[in-house]
Amino acid sequence: MKKFSHSIVTKLIVFAGAVLCLLGIIRSLVEVEIVNNGYFNSVTEDHYLESQAFIFENEEVIWPLTKLLNVYKNKEHILNGESISEEEWQRTEKDLFNQYRNEGKIDPELSDEENFARFQEQYADKIADARDKMIKEDLRNYNRLLQNLESFEGIYFYATDGTNVFTNTNMDKREQFEAYPAYLIFEGITPEVSPEKTIVYKDSFFTLREQLNQLDPENTVIYLAFSEEFLNQKAGEWKENKEIAIKNLYQLAGFTIGFLISFIYLVIVIGRNSFQDKELRFHAGEKIYNDISIVLAVVLITSYAALVDSLYTDIIKIIVPVMIPIVILSLYIILTLVKHIKNKTFFRHTFIYTLISKLVQFIGEVYRTGNAGTKTVLLVIGYPVLIALTFFIFPVTIGLAAWFALKKVKAFQAVQVGVEKIRAGDLHHRIEVEDKGEFKKLAENINSITDGLNKAVENELKSERFKTELITNVSHDIRTPLTSIITYVDLLKHETDPAKMKEYVEVLDQKSKRLKMLTDDLFEASKASSGNIPVQLEKIDIVSLINQGLGEVSDKIEAHDLNFRMDFPEEKVYLKADGKLLWRSIENLLSNIFKYALRGSRVYISIEDLGRECLIAFKNISACELNISPEELMERFKRGDESRTSQGSGLGLSIAKSLIEIQKGRFQIEIDGDLFKAMIYLPKYDSHE
Repeated sequence: MKKFSHSIVTKLIVFAGAVLCLLGIIRSLVEVEIVNNGYFNSVTEDHYLESQAFIFENEEVIWPLTKLLNVYKNKEHILNGESISEEEWQRTEKDLFNQYRNEGKIDPELSDEENFARFQEQYADKIADARDKMIKEDLRNYNRLLQNLESFEGIYFYATDGTNVFTNTNMDKREQFEAYPAYLIFEGITPEVSPEKTIVYKDSFFTLREQLNQLDPENTVIYLAFSEEFLNQKAGEWKENKEIAIKNLYQLAGFTIGFLISFIYLVIVIGRNSFQDKELRFHAGEKIYNDISIVLAVVLITSYAALVDSLYTDIIKIIVPVMIPIVILSLYIILTLVKHIKNKTFFRHTFIYTLISKLVQFIGEVYRTGNAGTKTVLLVIGYPVLIALTFFIFPVTIGLAAWFALKKVKAFQAVQVGVEKIRAGDLHHRIEVEDKGEFKKLAENINSITDGLNKAVENELKSERFKTELITNVSHDIRTPLTSIITYVDLLKHETDPAKMKEYVEVLDQKSKRLKMLTDDLFEASKASSGNIPVQLEKIDIVSLINQGLGEVSDKIEAHDLNFRMDFPEEKVYLKADGKLLWRSIENLLSNIFKYALRGSRVYISIEDLGRECLIAFKNISACELNISPEELMERFKRGDESRTSQGSGLGLSIAKSLIEIQKGRFQIEIDGDLFKAMIYLPKYDSHE
């Protein structure tokens, strides 16, 4: 059972069985509707004279007789307009007066009575035509009722109101009608029937009694009798219909039980391949919106009803082939709706819900992203519309509005208190607002301002510290060679030994060059940081540039016993950069390597294609311990050796960073233990630009 309970074959077989059972139910109902006017009463009835069908036979005669006696009476009565009731005439006259009013003929200065009198005068012809039309219609109904009464065979009647007589027999005495096996006598208030158990105790007899109660009991007499031949014929037809009703009742019960079993099974297994499945599976055809599916089902049922009505007499023969596609599609739609009910998406998977949710989402998005003016307009327009749509729950709407206003007031108060604290100097205060609207955005903006102020204060303090360190470092680096120059100049003044004088001059030359290098580097760093350097971006073959540069400094590589390892792409990589400035940056990095790299170590230079940009990385092992952060090392006059005994100025990395940035690139350094890594990111050359 576990293997076959959810298989597609089993589902299709059960679905086909459900369709067949539903077709059987429809056919049984249609057959009873046509044969027995849609009633199964004959199943519990014992004889024709006790049946609902016999009551209908009485009504078919009594109704036209009461109409003739109570309303139409005779032709002269109709031609005189006496068959037209006061209510009918007032309704007709009112319609004509409304027409008169719509034509703009009402005089506002006159009273209603005066306007109505003018109407009767001006519309006299139309009023007369309307009356003639009503008389002709009553005359046609009068003749039609007489023709219908003349068509009865085996039913004899005599009816009179003391003046007018309607009959289809020569009998006019009560005793003559009572001689028949079944009759109805109306003389006075209560009708007499024979046999008594026939219709007195039937619910439908009250309808017949209501018709008779409309007559004048003092003057009106109605005698109705049924012949033996008529009763035998109708009793035979009733018996045949009863057998059909019993057969169809059993069929209806069987088909209903079969359909319920099949339908319950399909409801349980639909959308799942086993009982362990937690999620339901939907096919493409089941993704149609539920309300559209319901409309489609209503259209199918309406089409079926119209088909039954148009093919009333022949519908039993063609009911099954015609109804097969309608039943299959309708049952499929119902099962799809059941699947959505199981999935708890019945309402969410409707076109109306989707449309409303999209509209609400759109309005919400406009409200969230719009300015205060847009939100105010939405509230001003939307709230009256909401009130109009929900007037029946007006207190709830007012409560929601009060709750919404309270949230906004609390949010405003939170912002107000926060601004007061920040104004008092508490720059670390954060304004927390639970609301997701305009006040939330305002609070975030104020928090961003305080963050910016804190950052500005920190940067200012850091800048002051940098300035102090810069002055200290510059003073130290410039004072050292300057002091030496002053000292040796003073010695040179008093020295007479040529050998000593030559030695002093060499020291002076060395210290002056050192001083010149410091001032040149300081000047270049100032220009680079200010961006006051002409830049000529062009197509640069970076691999060739590095190879050529390394060739020019090969003697320094050998002098420092460094082993350079290259990792370049096989294909050429072209950058968009300034050749001179790029080489100056690379030269600074190489100079940094020569000054601070561990002697006898390896240096790695790699080029990596990153798509729109290229990465040039330099890696080396530092001779000194790098107990310093990358950010501090990027500062001007900062060196890897804190003793500052090396010949560097501490400006090389800062200059390289500035030169790379003015070429629209990025410069970064990383420190991992004693591993120093400098990275240059530059955009690749695009021939289409």
